[in-house]
Amino acid sequence: MLSYHQSLEWLEKSSWAAGIRQSLWLYPALEIVHILGIVMLVGAAFLFDLRLLGFSRELPLSGLSRHLLPWSQRGLILIIPSGLLLFLTNAQALGIDPVFWTKIGLILLAAFNVFWFHRFIYGPFTRWGATGELPGAARLCAAISIVVWVAVVACGRLLAY
Repeated sequence: MLSYHQSLEWLEKSSWAAGIRQSLWLYPALEIVHILGIVMLVGAAFLFDLRLLGFSRELPLSGLSRHLLPWSQRGLILIIPSGLLLFLTNAQALGIDPVFWTKIGLILLAAFNVFWFHRFIYGPFTRWGATGELPGAARLCAAISIVVWVAVVACGRLLAY
C-alpha cells in the first residue's frame, strides 16, 4: 500500500497530470472553468444569503430559492472536476500545504452549513407552508455561509502564490 506522500507523487506523475502541465491551453482552461464555477456557486449563494439577512425583502424566498440554488449546483458541476484536475498537477505541494487543507476544511464546513440549513431550517419551514421571515437560525446560517465562502476564495487565491 502506498503512503500518503507516495500517493501524492503517483497522482502528480500520472499521465493526466503530465498532460495538463504540458498542454499550452489545458491548465488555463481548467482555471477558467474552476473560476466560472466558483462565480456561479458563490454568487448565487451570496444573493440567497443576503435575502436571508433581510435584503430585498420584496423577493419571495421560495422563488429566489428555485431560481438561484440550481445555479449553485451547476457551479459545483464545474468546480469539482476542474478542481480535482488542477490538484493533480501539483499534488505533492498542495497535499502538504496547510492553506489547501484549510480551504478543504472550509468547503466541508460550507457543505455542512448548507445541509443543516436545508434539512432543519428551510425544509421544515417550506413543508409547513409557513410564510414571512425564517427564524434567526436562518440568518446565522446565511452569515456563516458568507464568511466561509469569502475565506474559501481567499485560501484559493493564497494557493496561487
